[in-house]
Amino acid sequence: MKHINYLLVALMAISMTGCKKFYQNQGSVFGTYYNIQYKSSSDLEPAIKECLKEFDASLSMYNQNSIIARINRNEDVETNSYIEEAYKAAVYVSDMSQGAFDITVAPLVNAWGFGFKNKENITKELLDSLLEFVDYKSLTLTEDHHILKSDSRTMMDFSALAKGYACDVIADLLTENGCKNFLVDIGGEVVARGKNSKGEKWAIGITKPIDDTTGKTNMLQDIINTTDICMATSGNYRNYYFEDGVRRSHTIDPRTGYPVHHKLLSATVIAPNCVLADALATTCMVMGEYAAAVMISQMREVGFYFILTDMEGELIVKTSNNWVKLLTGKDAEE
Repeated sequence: MKHINYLLVALMAISMTGCKKFYQNQGSVFGTYYNIQYKSSSDLEPAIKECLKEFDASLSMYNQNSIIARINRNEDVETNSYIEEAYKAAVYVSDMSQGAFDITVAPLVNAWGFGFKNKENITKELLDSLLEFVDYKSLTLTEDHHILKSDSRTMMDFSALAKGYACDVIADLLTENGCKNFLVDIGGEVVARGKNSKGEKWAIGITKPIDDTTGKTNMLQDIINTTDICMATSGNYRNYYFEDGVRRSHTIDPRTGYPVHHKLLSATVIAPNCVLADALATTCMVMGEYAAAVMISQMREVGFYFILTDMEGELIVKTSNNWVKLLTGKDAEE
């Protein structure tokens, strides 16, 4: 009888495993797309949508009723776990980069305008006046779940890490529901676990940073076959202008108020979680290849894949010493 019971249990386990299949949920959020693939015994789309809705209601700059939008308007509103975790991650990267990453940079970005449409109106006096209240250190997260601002004009914008953080949140949701094989892609930021529907590692593309202001061209610089990683990419190559022969990108340095100018076109970062990878990728684009490489070398389990131009305008790829190991678990060949 015991043998029969054991057999029934085994058959039930096999049956439950066999009913799992791959699902794909797609949609839009935070002004971008999401594409989520996962192996599960049921379609989790309702739970995913509800989770993204809660996230949007907390951190979205596109939602004027979000908690972060209300804090920016100086309303008396409590934070929640989404905002507090994002805030802590932002402060960590800001400290590591000595202010190259700053969630209060929005007034400077707005002053320049999308595509630098307002650049003719930019003066040193204007930027100096804005820099008076662009400083993450002027914010305080209190124990009673409020974010205090020393200057009421200060605004927070978590866009530089929101997509990566959302990837982490959805990955946790999938894991809690028993999923071991999945890919979460939100606006190009990625969390990958296990294998794809073919039983192979996930193929993740890194976009070639070509001059394309339309954003419609999607040529790939590289395709990475990997798993169990969190990866994010930031780039300077689709929004820029020339001034005195110098190419200036859409990335604003919160320490100076001016667009950066260096040869780094794209930064892809692997980190233990996607919120960190996302924030660091943006930070690299502010700092440039040399300072960014030094910063990342001080962080465990973090690696980079930089695409930059040489003196002739040709693309060059530079990676951290641990890049191959982070992708494959193996050291790079000598």
